Amino acid sequence: MGLQVEKLEKNMAKLTIEASAEELGKAIEKAYQKNKGKMSIPGFRKGKVPQQMLEKMYGAEIFYEDAANILIPDAYEKALAEEKELEIVSQPKIDVVQLEKGKPFIFTAEVALKPEVALGKYKGVSVEKMDTEATDEEVMAEINKERESNGRTISVEDRAVQDGDMTVIDFEGFTDGVAFDGGKGENYPLTIGSNAFIPGFEAQLIGAKLNEELEVNVTFPEEYQAEELAGKPAMFKVTVKEIKEKELPELDDEFASEVSEFDTLEEYKADVKKNIGERKEKEAKNKKEDAVIEAIIADSKMDIPEPMLTTQTRQMAEDYAQRLQQQGLSLEQYFQFTGLTGEKFLEQMKPAAEKRIQSRLVLEAIVKAEDIKVTDEEYEAELAKMAENYQMELDKLKDIVGDYEKEQINTDIAIQKAVDLIVTEAKESKAAKKAAPKKDSEAKEKEEKKPAKKAAKKED
Repeated sequence: MGLQVEKLEKNMAKLTIEASAEELGKAIEKAYQKNKGKMSIPGFRKGKVPQQMLEKMYGAEIFYEDAANILIPDAYEKALAEEKELEIVSQPKIDVVQLEKGKPFIFTAEVALKPEVALGKYKGVSVEKMDTEATDEEVMAEINKERESNGRTISVEDRAVQDGDMTVIDFEGFTDGVAFDGGKGENYPLTIGSNAFIPGFEAQLIGAKLNEELEVNVTFPEEYQAEELAGKPAMFKVTVKEIKEKELPELDDEFASEVSEFDTLEEYKADVKKNIGERKEKEAKNKKEDAVIEAIIADSKMDIPEPMLTTQTRQMAEDYAQRLQQQGLSLEQYFQFTGLTGEKFLEQMKPAAEKRIQSRLVLEAIVKAEDIKVTDEEYEAELAKMAENYQMELDKLKDIVGDYEKEQINTDIAIQKAVDLIVTEAKESKAAKKAAPKKDSEAKEKEEKKPAKKAAKKED
């Protein structure tokens, strides 16, 4: 097995790999054995035609393609085993140079190499300090969510429609005085303020009385899905058949005892405040880690080869597709719902893939710069944690963890130690509060003209 390495620009390399003529001959023999059952010649039973006869009739090249496909993976793997210093981070681009019976088999593999990182400042990085204290507004918002979930819906008959009401309506839409397809609905549930209909529709129902027909005048958005209606004015005849509102429980000790383990409202509020604070602390920790790593990336230099980015992007896309499948949704269905194509989907994944590569590279560089080691005790503790997460016995987990897996686990532990180091060393500063910008008349006008995201739904 022969290997020559030629370093190219932008962390690329061309590997020229040579397998012996004998190895090629064995691969051609395997290709013959694989295909002989599909071939027949008069005078021979199917699958019994000698290899030499087939090569004479169809040419020696008949088995070359299959032979190359058999030989390349094995030859590539053996070549990399010889050149252990190469850190390849992409799938190889294969090009056959010489393929002829009786001669060495030669092919090239163009690959991306793991780039070197010129680390910038990574200790004492300045990041914005995040507030983790729960405000009274956040506490009340959380409690009001609980009130909403424990509220009861009651029918209203003694007043007109108000914002936030749950209504049931009949409607029929007209353009130029003519009813249009899909513009009619009966017993349609509509919550006022939900923006489920085209802009302006729901607001005009406020003040409507039960069982009285009213006219609602709107204009379809320019980007409306039905092209024949896009941008057109329309009139809807609407009858409100039901009005309902949600009655929330009183905010008192009785409510607190029903929705929590506490007897008083004050105790319940204190617990909600504590939980929000803990959640914000966890979020702040994650955001601080991200901010520190982003700052280090910005101050460091690395040249990521395009094939490395492509490989990472595809891997992340495959992971996303697997998560969708676990939720019962295929990638094709996801594309239908979102309007994405495979190409656009990968393009959207690319920035996150680049960020993941950059983060890993700078953290690995910090591990090297700080000479971070992983002790046996740290490795054992990580295994114990994994066994608990997988609900496995520790000894059984140890039996299935090979040398490669052990190396990956130790690498991940070292990476986390690097993260802990840079976060601990980071300097936090409170960001100055920015004054809210004043809206001029032009900005206000643009805000009012902004189209709603959802349009009127068609009749089922």
